[in-house]
Amino acid sequence: MRHLLPPLLALFSATLSATTAQAETLYVRAGQMIDSEAGTVLRDRLIRIEDGRIVAVTAWSPPPQGAKLIDWSAHWVLPGLIDTHVHLADIEQSANVAEPLLHSEAAIALRGAGHARKTLMAGFTTVHDVGSYRAFANVALRDAIERGDVIGPRISAVGAYVTVPGGGGEVTGLAPDVTVPASFRAGVASGPAEVRTRVNYLLQNGADSIKLIATGAVLTQGTEPGALEMTEAEIRAAVEAAAARGSWVTAHAHGAEGIKVALRAGVRGIEHASLIDEEGIALAKAKGVFLSMDIYNGDFIAEVGKRDGWSADILRKNDDTTEAQRIGFRKAVKAGVQISFGTDAGVYPHGQNARQFAYMVRWGMTPMQVIQSATIVGARMLGWSERVGTIAPGRFADLVAVDENPLADITALERIDHVMKGGKLVR
Repeated sequence: MRHLLPPLLALFSATLSATTAQAETLYVRAGQMIDSEAGTVLRDRLIRIEDGRIVAVTAWSPPPQGAKLIDWSAHWVLPGLIDTHVHLADIEQSANVAEPLLHSEAAIALRGAGHARKTLMAGFTTVHDVGSYRAFANVALRDAIERGDVIGPRISAVGAYVTVPGGGGEVTGLAPDVTVPASFRAGVASGPAEVRTRVNYLLQNGADSIKLIATGAVLTQGTEPGALEMTEAEIRAAVEAAAARGSWVTAHAHGAEGIKVALRAGVRGIEHASLIDEEGIALAKAKGVFLSMDIYNGDFIAEVGKRDGWSADILRKNDDTTEAQRIGFRKAVKAGVQISFGTDAGVYPHGQNARQFAYMVRWGMTPMQVIQSATIVGARMLGWSERVGTIAPGRFADLVAVDENPLADITALERIDHVMKGGKLVR
């Protein structure tokens, strides 16, 4: 055995050396690189990438002769963008309340793949998919992207909405004798015990985190945004069940009381926060909770909803929440609450996520704060700060490049020129 050991060690060493030598190395020259962590711009940087991750960021000097170099010296280079509120694996919003039931699983899968591609090409390399009507459709899409079967962003998926019977996460407005398939009701629960069971079921079957519907919804017929639908005990049961499995919870909450109930129960994030009050803002700040406020959506719903004949109930609720949400957004920004960039893509067409950036500037953020909201803040909300959100060693090489200075004109991010995900140029 002693005679065999040296040759075996030599073979292992040679194999390891060969593997290291085969590591794919790529260099990117960034003319102006936005350091989202420091909130500064670094001029003429060299980004070294190995096997899809950043290994070094230095001042520009020519890489080794023959090395693969992507020259973005004329561009502004940012970390890949993050949207913390999308619905990829579903149909887009329409006037027909029964629309979610009119498409097969195969059709939803193919639509989701198309939505994912549009999102990635728009520069959003990471998203939080906060729900599909059909359970686990977004989990399947996440896995297909990770396998390389389809092109799309990194997805943190919730699996299904956890909602009360007839609540904001249900398909409503149907005739009372119409039975909604079980796959559309995987997260329906009443009482803390049922909520805990549903949370465990979703996490056991691949969900990354949990999305609760704590109040009524603008786009769900028969529910009111300001009305509390889940109790504090139910929300706390979800938070505790998720934490026991190393996961976390966000809550869809429009109403001021629902927001505060969810905050007291320990959620990590609030979706929409449309009617948030001063007390809710202070509580969110004190608890370090993230707000994901889709302040572009209201104008889209008002314009397209009226044009396409969406129900008067939806249009009325949209009017009730749009201006109030934007006022709350401005107050939350001023108070220093953590705001993660979230758009509710799927209500409006996928790939148009960047249209919200200008709204965020208009309602109180600086362009740098907006970029940070869609990079480092989003990464923190997802618990993925060691993976994405900055151009720094150890992170995935997720990068976007634009010709124009987004700090001078934030709408430049609506015109993405190049997108890289994991060291691979996809646009």
